[in-house]
Amino acid sequence: MKTLRLILGDQLNSKHSWFTNDDDNSTYCLFEMRQETDYVKHHIQKVAGFFAAMRKFAEELNTQNKKVIYFKLNDELNTQSLTENINYLLEQHHFEKFEYLTPDEYRLDHQLKEFCDLLTIESKVYTTEHFYTDRNDLASFFKGKKQFLMESFYRNMRKKHQILMVNEQPEGGKWNYDASNRKKWKGETLIPSAKNFDNDVSEIVTEIEKAGVETIGKINAKYFEYPISRKQARTQLSYFCEHLLVHFGDYQDAMHTDQVFLFHSKISFAMNTKMISPKEIVEATLATYRKRKDEIDISQVEGFIRQIIGWREYMRGMYWMLMPDYKKENFLNNKNKLPDFFWTGKTKMNCLKNAIHNSLDNGYAHHIQRLMITGNFALLTQIDPDEIDAWYLGIYVDAIEWVQLPNTRGMSQFADGGKIATKPYVSSGSYISKMSNYCDSCSYKKTKKFGDDACPFNSLYWNFLDEKQDKLSTNFRMKMMYSLLNKMSAEDRTKIKEKANHIIENLDEY
Repeated sequence: MKTLRLILGDQLNSKHSWFTNDDDNSTYCLFEMRQETDYVKHHIQKVAGFFAAMRKFAEELNTQNKKVIYFKLNDELNTQSLTENINYLLEQHHFEKFEYLTPDEYRLDHQLKEFCDLLTIESKVYTTEHFYTDRNDLASFFKGKKQFLMESFYRNMRKKHQILMVNEQPEGGKWNYDASNRKKWKGETLIPSAKNFDNDVSEIVTEIEKAGVETIGKINAKYFEYPISRKQARTQLSYFCEHLLVHFGDYQDAMHTDQVFLFHSKISFAMNTKMISPKEIVEATLATYRKRKDEIDISQVEGFIRQIIGWREYMRGMYWMLMPDYKKENFLNNKNKLPDFFWTGKTKMNCLKNAIHNSLDNGYAHHIQRLMITGNFALLTQIDPDEIDAWYLGIYVDAIEWVQLPNTRGMSQFADGGKIATKPYVSSGSYISKMSNYCDSCSYKKTKKFGDDACPFNSLYWNFLDEKQDKLSTNFRMKMMYSLLNKMSAEDRTKIKEKANHIIENLDEY
């Protein structure tokens, strides 16, 4: 049958079984669309990166003599709508069958299901052959349970796939080396230069500007540094294994004013577009560890693998288990507006200035900058989770809703009331000082709660605990902090509330 096969921008898996045969009856289609550029305001590097990777993928299919129809953003035939583009091709080329790969976003999954229900020709959906788990595996794993602990899922994944296991026990004697992954980087451990690819995406950026797509952030269009092909993704992975894995675990939570990537892999964009699979990454990491066991400690490896087979697969499973209602969760009833400086980086708070400028300049910030700097501040100032979701989904090159939403609304903002995180991830300035050098050159004093030069995180932290006491005081992981709060003098609590309320009411002055 003459078949049209759809490939979405995050489905660039050249190893998919679709491509293992010479099927002359199949035509592949990929579209650059305003539908996808406009549902939130995206970083220019994210839009350009996706389009560059899609074009490279289409080129590779062409070299394999596959039939490909590709609509660029400004092509005359491009309706800018996914289903209208498909419909046009089905009618124009008289296809007898339509096939697609399961989308990882609920929005697109719903759109394509509705579209196929109305088709008069046969349609079929296939798995993307990318993840370790099926999208509904987590719902089955946690069926009948009140808590959805990532750690229990992660251990099950280790056993199931025999990763870092010896005779059904964790290699090294521990399941989790998180306590060893919290070192502050002070400059004494040399960080190799980040691996960049210098991809020229200037033509794409010109097309984006011509179309009038509104974006955020900066780009050096002649030197786009993230992988845009499977070959580049493999090179990025090799570079990480050879040069960065040795210290990854130690400094995976560290932050520094002079360093954007530290020992992080820069592989998330390639992985989330499916140019490279999590299994390949885990296998390469383990092979490097086995080869250099005298040099690379298990804590470096476990910390990295936990992010991939633990958090990444867990977040996807939670997304599909809890959607679509999950997108409306607001357990803490936070309603404040996101400050303007999240879009500009213009703030006197050095930690936020660095984390936001990293994000605007590079379309990137690592997980602790996202969780404990921007996310922490947004939660402490009680920002509406809808506003936070839109910011996180737009600003990072690797952000796709299935991974962004549960990380943001669940782990970062505790808007789900504890389905993902067992406690809110909030802290005062002391944690930021412990994990970074941000406080050293800040306008504010990390030890002070009151006064014009007091670190805003300090009063905001205690005020947050006070404000949300009815929701959080029974949380077993918060009892110690509530005990400390309740021992504070009435005078100090009043000063804290006054200071915190002034910050919240005048966010862009700080």
